[in-house]
Amino acid sequence: MTKRIRLIIAAVVFLVIISAISCIFLFRPSESTIVEIVENNKVTATLDLSEETDRTFIIKCEGGYNEIKIENGQICITDADCPDKTCVKTGYLRSESVPIVCLPHRLVIRFAE
Repeated sequence: MTKRIRLIIAAVVFLVIISAISCIFLFRPSESTIVEIVENNKVTATLDLSEETDRTFIIKCEGGYNEIKIENGQICITDADCPDKTCVKTGYLRSESVPIVCLPHRLVIRFAE
């Protein structure tokens, strides 16, 4: 192998290692139990998931609604009338880096800072 090929292989291995480490830190589960529900850039609710009872509730927005479920200390959007339903497909809120977002309804569910 030439020096150039070894250098390319070393660079690729380095990038893979850095990417793996980044993913571990970015997507690690949050230790926080305080969640904010944000509508149109305004915090409309702050919930402590460790104290909340299992329940389902609906948030009505300008363009429609989002059905939010709290179960076993976790929160997710179970139904929405937005066209792509990306917020529903996101599943449970797990990481501080990846909130649940419904762009058509301008709704964000995230861990509080």
